[in-house]
Amino acid sequence: MGLFIKKPLNQLLEQAEDSEKSLKRTLGPTNLVALGIGAIIGAGLFSITGVAAAANAGPAITISFIVAALGCAFAGLCYAEFASMIPVAGSAYTYSYATLGEFIAWIIGWDLVLEYALGAATVAISWSRYLVKFLEYYDIHIPHYLAMSSYDTATLADGSVVSGMINLPAVVIVFIISFILIKGIQESAFVNAIIVMLKVTVVLVFIFLGWGYINPDNYIPYVPENTGTFGEFGVSGVIRAAGIVFFAYIGFDAVSTAAQESKNPKKDMPIGILGSLVVCTILYVLFAHVMTGLANYKEFAGQDGIAPVAVAISHTPYTFLQQAIILAILAGYTSVILVMLMGQSRVFFSMSRDGLLPKFFSDVHPKFRTPYKSNLLFMIFVSLFAGFVPARVVGEMVSIGTLLAFVLVCAGVWVMRVKMPNQPRAFKTPLVPLVPILGMIICLGMMAFLPGDTWVRLLVWMAMGIVIYFVYSKNNSHLRNQ
Repeated sequence: MGLFIKKPLNQLLEQAEDSEKSLKRTLGPTNLVALGIGAIIGAGLFSITGVAAAANAGPAITISFIVAALGCAFAGLCYAEFASMIPVAGSAYTYSYATLGEFIAWIIGWDLVLEYALGAATVAISWSRYLVKFLEYYDIHIPHYLAMSSYDTATLADGSVVSGMINLPAVVIVFIISFILIKGIQESAFVNAIIVMLKVTVVLVFIFLGWGYINPDNYIPYVPENTGTFGEFGVSGVIRAAGIVFFAYIGFDAVSTAAQESKNPKKDMPIGILGSLVVCTILYVLFAHVMTGLANYKEFAGQDGIAPVAVAISHTPYTFLQQAIILAILAGYTSVILVMLMGQSRVFFSMSRDGLLPKFFSDVHPKFRTPYKSNLLFMIFVSLFAGFVPARVVGEMVSIGTLLAFVLVCAGVWVMRVKMPNQPRAFKTPLVPLVPILGMIICLGMMAFLPGDTWVRLLVWMAMGIVIYFVYSKNNSHLRNQ
C-alpha cells in the first residue's frame, strides 16, 4: 500500500475487456500507422532539415536522420512490447502503473500533459501563422491583432509595430478538431487518413520532381570538415544534428494511447508504432537527400520557417511547390493536433478510471462512445494556451516532457522482464536490457542539453502534480480502496 503499489496485469486486461466501459474498437493496422505518421510529420521536416544541415551536418544530414531514428527505435521497441502486452488506453501512464508503481504512474500521466495538451497548443499557434501566410498568396489578410497573442508583436512593412489580442485561428482549429474527436474515433481516423495522404503526397512530389535537378557537386564533401568547434560539422556535427532532428520524430508514442480502440491491439499496436517510424524515416532521409542536392547546404544558413525548402525549390522550375509545401505544413499540423488531443483525453480517461482523477474524465458519450467531457475540457484548456500564450513559452516544455516519458517506458520494459519474465508477449523487444538502456541513455542525454529554464518549468509543473496526488489522487485510488 506504499507509494509504489502496482496494478496487477490481469486487472488491467480485465479492464480493457469491460464491454460497458470500453471505447469503440474500430482501428486496424493501417489506421494506426496513419495515426503515427499524422503525429510525426509536422513542420519540423520542412524547417529543421535545412537549419541543421547549414549549421551542423551539411549533406550528411541524411545520416543524422538515420541516427535519430535509431534513438527513437529503442524507445519505439519498448513501447511496442508494452502495447502488445498491455493493450489498454493510457500509453506510458498505464505501463508505468503495472511496472513502476502508482506514484511513478501519476508522475508520468501528469508529465504527458506537457507532451500532448501543451504540444497541441504549440502546434495550433504555428498552424495559425502558416494559415495567415497561405491566405496572403490569395490576397486574403487576417488582421494581426486576431492572429497573435496579446504578448506578441509584429513589424509591418512600413516599420510600424502592432500588438496581438487573440490568436483566433489557433482557437478555431482546436475547437474543430475537438468536435471531430467527440464525434468518434472512426471519423477522426478517416479525417486523419485524408490529411496524412495530402502531406505525404506533397513530400513525395518534392522528392520526385526535385530528384531530376540534383547537382552532385552539392554533396562534396558529404561530411564537411569540422570547424574546430564541437558540433559544427564533422562527426560531432552529424551527431549534434541528430539530436536536433530527433524532435521531428516525436509523436509516434501517441499511437499507444489508442490501444482500447484497436481491433486487435496485441498484433496491430507494434505495427502502428514501428511501421509509422519506418515510413517517416524513409521519407525524411529521401527529403533531406533531395533538399541538400538541389542547393548547397551553405545556402540554408540564416533561414527559418519554410525558407530552407523555398531555397531548394528555387533551383527547380516548380515554384508552385512553395504553396504546396505550406499546404502540407497546414495538413501536417492539423493531424498532429488531432493525435495530440486524442492522446491527452485517452491518458486522462485511464487515470480517471483508476480513481486518480475525477470521474468526469472517463464519462463516455452514450452514442459516440468517446470521452466527450474530457475532450470538451481540453478543448477549452488548449485553446486558452493557443489563443493567449506565446508559442516559445509553451513549446519549450513539450520536448522535456516527451523525453521523460520515453525514459520511464524504457525502464518499465526492463523491470517487467525481470519481474514477469513468463508473461505472454505478442511482441518482444530484442536485446533486453541493452535496448532499454540505450534508449534511456540517449533520451537522458538529450534532456541534459535542454536549457536550464526548461528544467525549472518541469520541476514546477511536477511539484503541482505531486500536491494534487497527495491531496486527491492517493485518497481516491481505486486500487488502494480495493
